[in-house]
Amino acid sequence: MRRNIFTEDHDAYRATVREYLAREVRPHYERWEEQRLVDRTAWLAAGRAGIIGLAVPEQYGGSGDTDYRYRCVVAEEFANAGATSLGAGLGTQDDIVIPYIDDLGTDEQKQRWLPGMVSGELIGAIAMTEPGAGSDLQGITTSAVRDGDEWILNGQKTFITNGIHADLVIVAARTDPGAGSRGYSLLVVEHGMDGFTRGRKLHKVGLAGQDTAELSFVDVRVPAANLLGTEGRGLSHLMERLPRERLSIAVGALAGARAAYEWTRRHVFERTAFGKPVGDFQNTRFVLAEILTEIDVTQAYIDSAVGSLNKGELTAVEAAQAKWWASELQKRVVDRCVQLHGGYGYMMEYPIARAFVDSRIQTIYGGTTEIMKEIVGREIARTSA
Repeated sequence: MRRNIFTEDHDAYRATVREYLAREVRPHYERWEEQRLVDRTAWLAAGRAGIIGLAVPEQYGGSGDTDYRYRCVVAEEFANAGATSLGAGLGTQDDIVIPYIDDLGTDEQKQRWLPGMVSGELIGAIAMTEPGAGSDLQGITTSAVRDGDEWILNGQKTFITNGIHADLVIVAARTDPGAGSRGYSLLVVEHGMDGFTRGRKLHKVGLAGQDTAELSFVDVRVPAANLLGTEGRGLSHLMERLPRERLSIAVGALAGARAAYEWTRRHVFERTAFGKPVGDFQNTRFVLAEILTEIDVTQAYIDSAVGSLNKGELTAVEAAQAKWWASELQKRVVDRCVQLHGGYGYMMEYPIARAFVDSRIQTIYGGTTEIMKEIVGREIARTSA
């Protein structure tokens, strides 16, 4: 189905992203996957090309263009290139960390951090998940106690995207144990602070080049000036920004599904079996027809959600619907595409094989499918009472 959400400016930006991928990513991507870490040079090159920080106001180094369609372009082109490890890291910077600082930060904080994040010199992470607290954010045990002009931070975080490279980490911590949901705050921990250490780089099923780490905080003295947002409103700050994070996962998931479909469509008409292209068998055509239809129908919803986000109207429920549906679709599509590749689909030299392992996390992080359904279900119950 023909899409009409992009303009000539978006098309021009797409050419810029493609050029960046061809010049700075494709020649090195296999090595990054093997060493299980993307070089920081890729971040610096992304900064020079304007791939990150586009929405940051001009006074802090960006262009001030908050149109989320540019982020959709980036997600689609990274999916087409199979560069999902780098895409996940950049997405965390652009869709989570930068918006937190831009929305909640003081002018001094923005001046200190945003220019470097736009240029790729500073890499950011957000630390919510703990060994005993994932989707249940109120289960966070990492704590911070005020001591004069500092907070003393203690705790453990895990599954932290960009954790190895991160120059600054937004840490969700309990700052008032007796205040319930109003007892959490966000503190920005910077590289080099005493007591802040990185544990092992986690060995994942997929996204090999994207660094994911365990982080430890032992009596880390965080300046009071590094409090992000309002003390005690940490959980509210997190919940208010989850719709954008979840839509970003949905956009990436759908882009990944479409890329898998395109690789497979080409493959089945190039590969022959029993004297004719695999694509000429009725079963193959039926599978492709089902995949394309599901992708196009989902695309209509996602494009609408992007429009709502641009208007500031996207709800948590709509984002949850987009996230669970698109991520489950991607998982289903990639699996079927592996099958149509036959034995070649199991070889890591083919992009569909890497997509198979890379896509598995999509239904888990950012809130599991089950949590997304619970969010939608609660709204159904609320409006039906």
